[in-house]
Amino acid sequence: MEKVLLLHSSSDGQTVKILRHIEQTLGEGYQCELMDLNTLPVIDFNGYQKVLIGASIRYGHLNKKLYQFIEIHQKVLEAHKVGFFCVNLTARKEGKNTPETSVYMKKFLQKSPWHPKLQAVFAGALRYPRYGWFDRMMIQFIMRLTGGETDTRKEVEYTDWDKVSQFALRFKQF
Repeated sequence: MEKVLLLHSSSDGQTVKILRHIEQTLGEGYQCELMDLNTLPVIDFNGYQKVLIGASIRYGHLNKKLYQFIEIHQKVLEAHKVGFFCVNLTARKEGKNTPETSVYMKKFLQKSPWHPKLQAVFAGALRYPRYGWFDRMMIQFIMRLTGGETDTRKEVEYTDWDKVSQFALRFKQF
């Protein structure tokens, strides 16, 4: 049984949903443990054969706790099999949905001292009814600027689940 640590830095839960999908895709033979990276947990990485980190973008930025976590654990991250993906709404558009074309992944790689060998970018979900007033208005403004959904009564999931499954299989062979 291969032990896998699934770490998340999630704003609204889509990153966790993606990690759960990856867990299902890995299937039998894998024991996965999900942990909130934003709590800066103390982790014994030797207890895991692989680690996968998923982080969401909010207002153009990854959570600062992600960078703190990387700073604390950089040497261990470099020594283990650790994959990374980011989740954002911009990735709903072709040409902005790969590690090579995502402005957020490029920014992450410039800012982070750790450069994961296995990377992915996934589109997130738009959950207007679940947001507070301020977030709903700000996200609607951003979506208006980028040509996205602006009806605040709607929830739209942009995640390409086939792409997530393909990444899970790459992670499995990693």
